[in-house]
Amino acid sequence: MLKRRKPRRRLSMAPLIDIIFLLLLFFMLSSTFSRFAQVELTAAGAGKVPDDAAKPLFIQLSPATLSLNGRDMALADLQPTLQEQDKPRLLVSLKGDVDTQRLTDLLVVLRGVSGASVTVLEGAG
Repeated sequence: MLKRRKPRRRLSMAPLIDIIFLLLLFFMLSSTFSRFAQVELTAAGAGKVPDDAAKPLFIQLSPATLSLNGRDMALADLQPTLQEQDKPRLLVSLKGDVDTQRLTDLLVVLRGVSGASVTVLEGAG
C-alpha cells in the first residue's frame, strides 16, 4: 500500500515581513538622532608671514596633560587664559597617542576664543 504524499504547503512571507517591520520600528525608536559638535577644519594655505609681530603660542597636547608654552594647565583653564590675548595665533602639537576625542575637545575649547588662529602641526610628537 503506497502512502500518498501530502502536497507541500507554501511558506507564508507575512510573519517574516511583520518581524522585519517590528525590528525596524524598534531600532528607529531606540536610536538617538542627536547632533554632535562640529569643528571646522580648513586646509593650510601657502606659507606667508603674518602682519602682526605677535609670537604664536605653543600648545602641546598629550593623552593626559596639556601645556601652554611649557606651562601645564587644565583644559578648562585654557580658554580664560587665551581670552586675555588679542587674536592669539596657536600652534598645537600632539604628543604620544592622542585620540581624536581629546583633540576634538581641545578644538572645541579653542573655537570659543575670539579671533584665535589655530594650526595643528602634522607629524609632531
